[in-house]
Amino acid sequence: MTGARKASRAWRGWLARLSLREQLLWGILMPVGLFILVDTFSLYRQALAAADTAYDRTLLASAKSIGEQLEVDMDVEPPRVKAVVPYSALEAFEADNRSRMFYKVSGFSGEMISGFADLPPWRGTLPTDGPYAALVDFYDDQYLGQTVRVAVLLQPVAGSGAQGMATIQVAETLELRRTLARRILTDTLWRQAILLAVIAGIVIVVVHRTTQPVRQLSEHLRQRGETDLAPLEAPDAPRELLPLVDATNQVIARLDQLLAHQKRFVRDTSHQLRTPLAVLKAQVQSARRGEVDPETALEEIGQTVERATQLANQMLSLAKVEQLRQQPGAVVQAWDEIVRAVALDVAPLVAEREIEFELDATTCLVHAHEWALRELTRNLLHNAIKYSPAHGRILVTVAPQGRHAVMTIMDSGPGIPDDLRARLGQPFASGNGGGSGLGLAICTEITRSLGGQLDLTNNATSPDPRGLTAIVRLPLADPFTPPLSPMPEGS
Repeated sequence: MTGARKASRAWRGWLARLSLREQLLWGILMPVGLFILVDTFSLYRQALAAADTAYDRTLLASAKSIGEQLEVDMDVEPPRVKAVVPYSALEAFEADNRSRMFYKVSGFSGEMISGFADLPPWRGTLPTDGPYAALVDFYDDQYLGQTVRVAVLLQPVAGSGAQGMATIQVAETLELRRTLARRILTDTLWRQAILLAVIAGIVIVVVHRTTQPVRQLSEHLRQRGETDLAPLEAPDAPRELLPLVDATNQVIARLDQLLAHQKRFVRDTSHQLRTPLAVLKAQVQSARRGEVDPETALEEIGQTVERATQLANQMLSLAKVEQLRQQPGAVVQAWDEIVRAVALDVAPLVAEREIEFELDATTCLVHAHEWALRELTRNLLHNAIKYSPAHGRILVTVAPQGRHAVMTIMDSGPGIPDDLRARLGQPFASGNGGGSGLGLAICTEITRSLGGQLDLTNNATSPDPRGLTAIVRLPLADPFTPPLSPMPEGS
């Protein structure tokens, strides 16, 4: 078993080192060659059997010619068979002197009558379903150190006073048969070699033409620039290559999107962090020159650092959303439980502003990363708390609606103008002149990555509408669906 496994591994390793064209050639020509080899052997066996049948018929004809001349000699006691072998019985073999012929005629009791006395006697049995009507059997034997083919015929002989069964053996050496077999084999091998050469030529041409689109596609990819992420165009590619081309284009599109996101992140980071860092530098220089008292300077520096830290954390969160979009690891999460946990986290902020907070959550299962659901809920609740006035009211509901889980957060803040609401999901677009504009952008990206939708509408429950309603719809998950591999900790 170990040797077979090593041979199998060596065979697979050899195939792996071959090119696709070489694998196709070997994969087609080897079975064809093996089939031709087996077919050649089979044809040779059939031709040899046909030659034996033809020459056996000649041996039988000679035995019958001898048998027709047998008679009972009544002049001796007891009567015995008398044989006169005519020349015509051996005439069929005189055209070719490569084979030698021997014969032997035995009487009723097996006594020698005529022929070669040392020819081994027949000790077989007659076949029950032979091809001839006569009592005849054919077999191979050794005589004078040579292999001979023997035909034995049991010939009935009858006289006026006696009757019985005479045995006639006619043997032939195999030179002529072997010569004919070698000729048949040579002709067969030549024909099969020509057939294999024709098949090999056709296969080489067909494989070369078939693999040409693969080589052209490889050359096209090799000549591309490092920054060229345009989709592949292969209008002449065979149907079998189209799934590969489509999959490659999908990978290229994801890479293009990922690179564009990285470029935008670097650009936005450098642009947004430059301002608080410049402010921080100016505040430090002003404090060193003594333009402001130390306590005021430290308070201003602390506020600037806090804003920069919040901005950096939000930008990292926005980048993490794209990272989660590109990797698996989502599991079935109970969104209602996550909303309750986040509500407990922000409870001190609600109490500080003395806001009336109401939460109504029904079990809702969704496919998502826990971090994504927490970040989505936290950002929306922070916005609602931030823009709601003191002693205001916030209503949060989580419930299934049809095939979606819906979270609604209704605050009592000032709302947003219609012209600004369409831009709030974009990075660095903020309403009412506050914040960095990244909170709602993070929520929008998280919702899209989970296959959901985020809607922002002004409340219209009174003649003087105030407040904003954020509605998030995510697809419900089947609780019996097996979860994907969980996201590694610390990611």
